[in-house]
Amino acid sequence: MTDDHRQVQEFFGVRAAQWDARFPDDGPAYEGAVAAMGLRAGHTVLDAGCGTGRALPYLRAAVGASGRVLGADLTREMLDAAVREDRARHALLVQADVARLPLGTEVLDAVFGAGLISHLPRPDENVRELARVVRPGGLLALFHPVGRAALAARHGRALTPDDLRAEPQLRPLLAGSGWRLRSYVDEDDRFLALATRAG
Repeated sequence: MTDDHRQVQEFFGVRAAQWDARFPDDGPAYEGAVAAMGLRAGHTVLDAGCGTGRALPYLRAAVGASGRVLGADLTREMLDAAVREDRARHALLVQADVARLPLGTEVLDAVFGAGLISHLPRPDENVRELARVVRPGGLLALFHPVGRAALAARHGRALTPDDLRAEPQLRPLLAGSGWRLRSYVDEDDRFLALATRAG
């Protein structure tokens, strides 16, 4: 593991047990983001950086019993928290680095990534890896339950234009990594960028 991995694991590992308690009202935002993806019964979807699995019940409901839901996270403590919250019943959970997914090429219909983009050490390469595992025409949803300005205020920082989630930064990043940005929302109560896998 690289230092980047250790830093991410240390940051989230010590916070995992209390993560859901810190953000108790995010459920409707997750549900809305998953609904916006337009998943269908039988689809296969990955929650990349699934954390405590807050999206997993909504992803399972969207793809139905005939679909498959995978949850991957780098931090074992986050996956353990997902199990404690009984969210493992909605998905197959695996400890994995989204930069090197243990999946074949073009095996997924969609990837959901909540809060993911800001934790990727090499965003262009890492988002390209997500494209590798998604079928042409498949979907990537980059989500956060609060918008960029609200998140910056929460952390006591100024909003800067070099934020990877800013549309002028995100659009070329996605385009250079095998994705086409098709919709972009950045409001106080949510951030959601939907991209289609180029084919």
